[in-house]
Amino acid sequence: MKNVEIADLHIHSRYSRATSRDGNPEMLAYQAARKGIRYVGTGDFTHPAWREELKEKLEPAEEGLYRLKKEYEIEDPAVSGRCEPRFVVSGEISSIYKKDGKTRKVHSLILLPGLREADELSRRLEAIGNIHSDGRPILGLPCRDLLEITLESCPEAVFIPAHIWTPHFSLFGAFSGFDTMEECFEDLTPYIHAVETGLSSDPPMNWTLSALDGLQLISNSDAHSPGKLGREANLLEIDGTYAGLSRAVQTGQGLKGTLEFFPEEGKYHCDGHRKCQVVLSPGEAEAAGNICPICGKKLTMGVSHRILQLSDRKEGFIREGAKPFESLAPLPEVIGASTGHAASGKRVQAEYEKLLAHLGAEFSILREIPLEDIRKEAGERVAEGIRRLRAGEVIREPGFDGAYGKIRLFTEEELENTEGQMSFSFASPAPVGKRGREEKRKEEQPESEKKGREQKIPEGGLNPEQERAVRSESRRLAVIAGPGTGKTKTLVSRILYLIREKQIKPREITAVTFTRKAAAELEERLTKALGGKQHLRGMQIGTFHSKALKALQDAGIEIRLAENLECRELARETRAAFHLACSVSKLLGEISRIKSGKESSLIPEEVYDYYQKLLEERGLLDFDDLLLAAAEYFEEADSGRRHFSYLLVDEFQDINPVQYRLTEAWNRGGKSLFVIGDPDQSIYGFRGSRAACFQDLLEDYPETEVIRLRVNYRSTPEILGAAAAVIRNNPGGERELEAFLPSGCPVRMVQGTGELSEAIFAAREINRQVGGVDMLEAQEQAADQEKKRVRGFGEIAVLCRTHRQMDLLEKTLSREGIPYVAAGQGSFLEDPMVRGTCAFFRYLFLGEKTDREKAAELLLKQEESRMTEVLFEKLEETFRPLMQKGRPSRVLDLWMEEQQLQENTAMQQLRSAAVLCGKMEEFLQNLSSGEEGDLLRCGGKTYQADAVHLMTLHASKGLEFPVVILHGVSRGQLPLETEKEPADTEEERRLFYVGMTRAKEELILTGAGEVSRFWEEVPEEYSKKEKTEGRRKREQPRQLSVFDFLSQGE
Repeated sequence: MKNVEIADLHIHSRYSRATSRDGNPEMLAYQAARKGIRYVGTGDFTHPAWREELKEKLEPAEEGLYRLKKEYEIEDPAVSGRCEPRFVVSGEISSIYKKDGKTRKVHSLILLPGLREADELSRRLEAIGNIHSDGRPILGLPCRDLLEITLESCPEAVFIPAHIWTPHFSLFGAFSGFDTMEECFEDLTPYIHAVETGLSSDPPMNWTLSALDGLQLISNSDAHSPGKLGREANLLEIDGTYAGLSRAVQTGQGLKGTLEFFPEEGKYHCDGHRKCQVVLSPGEAEAAGNICPICGKKLTMGVSHRILQLSDRKEGFIREGAKPFESLAPLPEVIGASTGHAASGKRVQAEYEKLLAHLGAEFSILREIPLEDIRKEAGERVAEGIRRLRAGEVIREPGFDGAYGKIRLFTEEELENTEGQMSFSFASPAPVGKRGREEKRKEEQPESEKKGREQKIPEGGLNPEQERAVRSESRRLAVIAGPGTGKTKTLVSRILYLIREKQIKPREITAVTFTRKAAAELEERLTKALGGKQHLRGMQIGTFHSKALKALQDAGIEIRLAENLECRELARETRAAFHLACSVSKLLGEISRIKSGKESSLIPEEVYDYYQKLLEERGLLDFDDLLLAAAEYFEEADSGRRHFSYLLVDEFQDINPVQYRLTEAWNRGGKSLFVIGDPDQSIYGFRGSRAACFQDLLEDYPETEVIRLRVNYRSTPEILGAAAAVIRNNPGGERELEAFLPSGCPVRMVQGTGELSEAIFAAREINRQVGGVDMLEAQEQAADQEKKRVRGFGEIAVLCRTHRQMDLLEKTLSREGIPYVAAGQGSFLEDPMVRGTCAFFRYLFLGEKTDREKAAELLLKQEESRMTEVLFEKLEETFRPLMQKGRPSRVLDLWMEEQQLQENTAMQQLRSAAVLCGKMEEFLQNLSSGEEGDLLRCGGKTYQADAVHLMTLHASKGLEFPVVILHGVSRGQLPLETEKEPADTEEERRLFYVGMTRAKEELILTGAGEVSRFWEEVPEEYSKKEKTEGRRKREQPRQLSVFDFLSQGE
């Protein structure tokens, strides 16, 4: 006959936030045995260090279960031979993401049949977010996608929405949850078979929701220390295997009931406001308009009220086939409450140890041991306390707004009659009425907040200036389009106007952009507007470089283009030959300036000649050479210009003199030239672009019509006013921009004491913007949420000037467990192992001998020889087949293992960049020829995870975000300057302006130490200055006991 055994499947190790240092396998097994818990979750399976510890200290037991190895057992006569716990692999994931216009925060409990399955699922999750910094990782991944990944990785996994009523982090949470299971899990809802009800609700409360009828209601402790195991638990009668446990949890076969907290003990049971000590029933809260009657702030809705909102049955309904449950409290608290002593005191602990030694495990004493036996060992008062507990004869004062409730076994008068016992008089909360489900009132859910510009878009979709630009008949038209004025919309509308109303054939139209991403977006918009790609047939859309390359190849000119990585290797060789101190990027920038017709004061002519010689020896042209060749060809050729009859150039402010020559040559004899851009956003002077290119066009072609787009639809007046005040310090006259959006909050200017404090502030601010990433933080910030919109991670961007600043920010965000996507070709690409790896795979892809030689030099530390040839043949045999079918991240995993590069930080960053690509060809192309914003790290592709955007100011061009933190507005950083290399102040100011105008609703400028000169250019009327706070002192978070935690506070 099977025994009924206790299971606590949701716990945490010491690798989770706010947990005990004792959270190791030894102490978990020891405390589980003392309490009489047979099945205990491992917790935190996603954390790699914890998994390794589990592998070291556990050994397989029954199918899918583990036990502690003998050499790690803690000897204790009180538990010897009574209960040998079995470990079940488990973990909790925190999902914070945006859905249906609302930030969602949901925790999910996952059970797995083994550590091998934990390795595989963790590998899948690592490709989406940071799982290293916290045992309960934060992923910006929708719950539906997390469920799909889990079941794809391990079909035997059990997926359980955790503590489903907790206000801040749960499926049905009042602050950030859903109203139905289907809203959260969509088509995969049928794969949810059980829910964890949490501390603030009991089974009868959950029975009032018919939507939960088909689900098993389970209970676990969510313990953050071994001593808190079993606060809630499950009663199982199973065959002692993972399959039996899974069957019980998901079907109820073998689930005999649950052990519960008294729901009133939970810290979110009732509505209330803790600062004012106001606690109300749902009916009382609704009568008060859900507003605190003392201070006027919004009340925190409790679990009882939230259940009332969603329930469709009256209180007292009993579900057919419902499992029985028992409400208990931990034995030390029962002893303390019965004797008047602190549960953690020596006297209570001594009594607790005696009872365990003489009577057995804690749950046996609480549930089964005859009262007479307890009376003999502990005395009349403790025996009476346990009797009252078993009978439910307790005095209940409910928890509210993060303050735990109080459960008493004796009145104060009863306790006062016992010598030497402490007083149990606590501050009395306001009286609470009945839960009153008959008072239920359905509230209409407010519509999702609509952005002002969506409500007020001009009729016809274009404002008068945009309409003029679209319909202009001028031979040459220059459109000055400031940030947020609808530049792309105007460009698309112009092309649609030419095709639809002017009946221009698509093959006569060419649209030139500066990035592949911009070209793809333009093509996508046109395809959608015209109803299919067939309507674009013959139209040329692409970058200057792609159009130049195609034109030369069509003319029969053979071109072999040097990719970015190849150019960097040649520049590195040039730098070494002349012992130059400048960076590779700086050297390439100066060479580009020379090729665009400008002079360089930093590199002598022989350096330029040496670099060109290296290119010529390899038969290569770099991107600047390509443009020069195309310019010379078109300036001489009389044909090949049909496609350029109607030429449109996007981001015109970024062209260099060679591109200007190409524009002239392409449009010579053409019918229309349409250029659009903003001189104030010209930020590529390091490669030859000129903000004065619009002026050049007017001087060369005085008849050019100029139209200015003046209405900014992106930013609030405060953001736009601050940015405009800064850019007015550059030449160019008054900027005519007006904000379309209503007034918002001032620009925050936060000054830190150093770079680290500035980075920590950024992490804290992100935490605040999303309403907290853990329970304690969410609770602290709940009072402000009524005033401030809670953001999703994906609505926030952190911008900085250099990749070095990004490195510190990445470390800080990783340490805080904040999911992020970093854009840009960072410093990790300079690492020799990364360079060698890229050269090796480029060789496999292109077959170039120079790549093979470079790979041998960097990876094998020697020139190519017969020995290196043998080694390469072996590597080629292994990895060439994977190039065609393997995902880049998986290929790099195998490569790093083969080359023993798993601990190389730069290689880890390369691997994280590979996650976003489906094929090695795509990955190598992004590395070799992508723009600054094309290479992303730490994000997901198949599953779009919500994550903070981390990028340089250059990479942010063309993007927009509700919240922007502009990091590093400090002397020497912005403008970027050194004693040897003074800043181009006007261009750096334009770069600052670009960063400021990425913000839609909130802009936060941060600086460390001595702030930038640009800082002082922001007017006080649009801004608010702050200092970073020192680290706030807060009590070490811990789980408090049932009877004495209110005196502790939280």
